[in-house]
Amino acid sequence: MITETATDMRAVDDLLGRYAEVLDDQDWQRWPDLFADECSYTVHTLDNLALGLPLAYMYDDNRARVLDRIKFITEVWAGTIEPYRTRHVTQRTRALPAGDGRWNIRSNFQVSYSENDVLSGMLATGYYEDVVEISDDRARFVSRAVRLDSMPARYLVYPL
Repeated sequence: MITETATDMRAVDDLLGRYAEVLDDQDWQRWPDLFADECSYTVHTLDNLALGLPLAYMYDDNRARVLDRIKFITEVWAGTIEPYRTRHVTQRTRALPAGDGRWNIRSNFQVSYSENDVLSGMLATGYYEDVVEISDDRARFVSRAVRLDSMPARYLVYPL
């Protein structure tokens, strides 16, 4: 039985595309708008999860921490980090209804990076496990759990 609706999947795919665009354009002020009022954003390696280790690269368990992540990038760490650009490639692989206008979405990703217009490489690969809320044909993340295949190729400053 097909459970997805074309309208809902367009809203999900639009959210996934806007997410990649916001991060790749480093439009940090728009990033929190992609999340619901009650939300979370976490980044773990699959090895740590398999071993039951709670260590996370990023652990923003509420909206205030999502907003803090942007403040750190734009104010606290400004001028103290080596900036880099990213390019996200994302492919939705699963969509399961979760009720009340929510969907459990899984999508694979690859994120490349460029530094100083000289060095380019693969930053990270893995998948996202998302809970997406759709209202008025607009989708937002209730939770975005980033699952890394391995440690990133460099230190992480920006969300994946």
